[in-house]
Amino acid sequence: MPARFLTLADVTEVLNISMPQAYALVRSGELPAIQIGGRGVWRVEAARLEEYIARLYDETRERTLRPDAEHEG
Repeated sequence: MPARFLTLADVTEVLNISMPQAYALVRSGELPAIQIGGRGVWRVEAARLEEYIARLYDETRERTLRPDAEHEG
């Protein structure tokens, strides 16, 4: 069975981002995560990461399909 929760290190690998970028996504609430244990280590549910990626695809598609107001004329 695949792991339900990923570490932030896992997230950095999947998204090809730095650890500070991963922390920023979590702290801003853009990527939902939970803190576990006495040390408060962050964990991201695999399903939430997939939803985040899908949301980025949707946002990118909307931006590329929407006419740019600067170029209308």
